[in-house]
Amino acid sequence: MVLFAMGLVLSSTALAQDKVDLTLKADFVNEYIWRGLKLGDVAVQPTFGVGYKGLSLTAWGSYGLSNKDDVKEFDLTIGYTTGGLNIGITDYWFSEGLDPDGRYFKYGAHGTNHLFEANIGYDFSSLRGFAIPVVLQWYTNFAGNDGTNKSGKRAYSSYFEASVPFRLATVDWTATVGAVPYATTTYGTSGFAVTNLSLRATKDIRVTDSFSIPVFGQLTGNPCSQKAYLVLGFTLQP
Repeated sequence: MVLFAMGLVLSSTALAQDKVDLTLKADFVNEYIWRGLKLGDVAVQPTFGVGYKGLSLTAWGSYGLSNKDDVKEFDLTIGYTTGGLNIGITDYWFSEGLDPDGRYFKYGAHGTNHLFEANIGYDFSSLRGFAIPVVLQWYTNFAGNDGTNKSGKRAYSSYFEASVPFRLATVDWTATVGAVPYATTTYGTSGFAVTNLSLRATKDIRVTDSFSIPVFGQLTGNPCSQKAYLVLGFTLQP
């Protein structure tokens, strides 16, 4: 509810201005892979966002198309970016969790399907003279249906990653290394563990002079779980 209220304030403020950034798109993927974990099979993942002067409110979801048992997801993120610095809070909601009825508006500490996460990151490409355009991000769960540590207590599950975007052979690439710093059932780790080694490639396929479709492929390995995935997908955007 806090994110929702903040979103209303942000939206009403932004819409009163002359320049508003609007995002409306949908990704279609053969597998839903997140931070080295498989969360679903074939899925559509819509995004709707509004932003103004560094402030943004984004709604994102994932809905299975091939497996009726895939968990539905609906996330709200409020963020702020200035220069290379970004901070934000995400409210994740899943159709499965502590509430067997899957109710969205249930926020009880021990019976909710919501998970709240804070993040902070920095894009070093914003610094003049910095040789490698690396982006660092840190994420920590602070409330809701978080996992537990080895003692059975709230883990405050965290994840951090470094990614490097680059361009090669007319294709946009991103290489990412992500790790979990300590034990948590959320990521299935018993201590420090590398959970995400990925390489993503994106290229626009021109359909007409004014319309193109971004197509992407991603190879992901999870050394902790000993799993590997190949994701293929495309994006539809007005």
